[in-house]
Amino acid sequence: MTVGDFWTSLPTKLIGAGALLTDDSGRFLIVEPTYKDHWEIPGGVVESGESPRTGVQRELTEELGLAVPVTDLLVIDWSPPFPDQPGRPDGLMLVFDAGTLTPDQAAGIILPADELRSHRWCTDAEAAPLLSPRLARRMTAAQKARAAGTPSYLEDGA
Repeated sequence: MTVGDFWTSLPTKLIGAGALLTDDSGRFLIVEPTYKDHWEIPGGVVESGESPRTGVQRELTEELGLAVPVTDLLVIDWSPPFPDQPGRPDGLMLVFDAGTLTPDQAAGIILPADELRSHRWCTDAEAAPLLSPRLARRMTAAQKARAAGTPSYLEDGA
């Protein structure tokens, strides 16, 4: 086996990075994609050769037109393969702290119409019916991790 064969034989994992962005009332931002039937948090798939923090920063700029600092890692969540999505690998979903937006920053959010329909600020209770159950649990954990100053490790959102 060559070194190249060794590297290509290793398992593949999906890495996603999202942001906890809050408003001055403590609600967090969710976005409504045009290509999914449930809401998401700002963020996306980390590209090859890109760090997770850089990936979420890129997504915040692309999806929302925001240039805000992305700081602490709040959650690492192992996500198993989805039975209803053949070929989708398991992965690591990361949530980073992107701080609290001022009213002026929030008013300046610009959505790409081909990717996002809308956005809204939610409490956990308001977000729960809009997010997938695992993402709702992940966001509750992210808020607790921010308050505690300690990241959380989850498996399938728990």
